[in-house]
Amino acid sequence: MSQRSMQEPTFLILTALAAGPQHGYGVITDVQEISGGRVRLRAGTLYAALDRLQSEGLIATDREEIVEGRIRRYYRLTTEGGARLAAEAERLRRHAEAASTRLRALAPGLSGGAM
Repeated sequence: MSQRSMQEPTFLILTALAAGPQHGYGVITDVQEISGGRVRLRAGTLYAALDRLQSEGLIATDREEIVEGRIRRYYRLTTEGGARLAAEAERLRRHAEAASTRLRALAPGLSGGAM
């Protein structure tokens, strides 16, 4: 059975955590950087996603620390999360390759970023 495709924010959150454990604000800034500023996660959206990803076993709490009287929780990608991210990256690569192949057949100048 194949798994559903991943929503872009989920893909970007897992991609951010693939670099190593991060706290919420670090994930927010990393996702913004990875997406070229196109995706800007709000704190509420991020923490809801982190809770869901943790319940699905794709991420786990790495550690906690107290900063200015508040708990800062760091999250890490699990082995299952890494495998799921790799599968999604491969799925996207195959789709992009198919699109590029068809664009080259349609008009050679369209596929090399010349659009």
